[in-house]
Amino acid sequence: MSADHPAHTGSPAAVAQQRGALIRAFAASLTGTSLEWYDFAVYSSASALVFPQVFFPSEDPLTGTLLAFSTYAVGYLARPIGGFVFGRLGDTLGRKQLLVITLLLIGVTTAAIGVIPGHSAIGIAAPIILVALRFAQGVAIGGEWGGAVLLSSEYGDPRRRGFWASAAQVGPPAGNLLANGVLALLTWALSKSQFESWGWRVAFLASALLVAFGLWIRLRLEDTPIFRAMQESGERAQAPIQDVLHTQPRGLIAAVLSRLAPDIVYSLFTVFTITYCTHHLHFARGTVLIAVLIGSGFQLVTIPFAGAVSDRVNRRLLYAVATIGALVWTVVFFPLIGGGSSLALIVGITIGLGFHSFMYGPQAAFVTEQFTIHLRSTGGALAYTIGGVFGGALAPLIFTTLLSRFDSWIPLACYILVAAALTVIGIALGRDPDNSADERYSELAESITPATEFVK
Repeated sequence: MSADHPAHTGSPAAVAQQRGALIRAFAASLTGTSLEWYDFAVYSSASALVFPQVFFPSEDPLTGTLLAFSTYAVGYLARPIGGFVFGRLGDTLGRKQLLVITLLLIGVTTAAIGVIPGHSAIGIAAPIILVALRFAQGVAIGGEWGGAVLLSSEYGDPRRRGFWASAAQVGPPAGNLLANGVLALLTWALSKSQFESWGWRVAFLASALLVAFGLWIRLRLEDTPIFRAMQESGERAQAPIQDVLHTQPRGLIAAVLSRLAPDIVYSLFTVFTITYCTHHLHFARGTVLIAVLIGSGFQLVTIPFAGAVSDRVNRRLLYAVATIGALVWTVVFFPLIGGGSSLALIVGITIGLGFHSFMYGPQAAFVTEQFTIHLRSTGGALAYTIGGVFGGALAPLIFTTLLSRFDSWIPLACYILVAAALTVIGIALGRDPDNSADERYSELAESITPATEFVK
């Protein structure tokens, strides 16, 4: 029996081959979600830095920012559609098929955003086209997450699901790192007028090359052994959406609530902080982008580390403690950066994203464990997308509105307090892992003639 999978038996060569497939599945999950979140993060940063001027011109800068963040929210509001459509496909057709479609969809839409003429050229048509493409992006992201989590975790030992499932969780900071790195380089190399005129488009167009690389990896990887075993046994769900809603409502509610605080905290430290620090505290936008870049870089390590820790301690307890820690740090963060220190800004964002890591790292495993094995893709996708609507979609708008009305960070902290309380309730409603079904299908997978892992 391998340390990485309870069903890994046979010759050393067979065990090595199985472990190689596991590593490649982890890489495919990590690479694909990183590329997709690069596209998503470029849009998020551009919403704060460029889109108010290019697509939503207004005499009041705050109004333009609110309109730009509204298009940011559209991407989240579209996610449940992706969750319903692609989550179901993951449980009926397979994890791999949906991942290829979602990656291709977001690549096409992101590149298209890079060539939309601005408001000054085509008027109201410009923001309308932008919103339509943003909607398509959101649909793709809504379908991506559930399949990516299962692609890596179902190749690995269910007792280490926290670590293996974290491959998909590293996607957001990795994508954010790439996006903000590209944007920081462009803002450094170009003048403000050059960047706002055409420089920002380079980041969107560059995604075409990144998505092509991700497709190359995913097209060559076979579906998970567990799904192939379910397919062979004929035990796949026939009506997964209905089954989730009717038979597992508690798991769905727990998973949805668990999503709120991580999404809102992430929006605070990677999206809203750009607007707050540049407009309210008068930091240079390049300084803020670098701070986000550094914090995201640390998350490449802290997220899988947190996932691994959650395999060794009670996952729900770790999640809850990190949620409370993120709330406390929010109260510290705003006074810390109020003095205008760049070092304080870097430290504040990095620690804030560190607390986020210890929520987000265990999150994929926690959400997956709330549903039976036949409904994981559908249940996970629904929870992820519905939670995202009430969490990340509304957060930048609510942060901006509260700041505009009260001109204080205290209402922002109160908003996070509410989100943290709801997340802790969700964690309390959740259940601890039951790996018996994984082990049964893993054993069945070993008895099936294995499919060729890569197209030759």
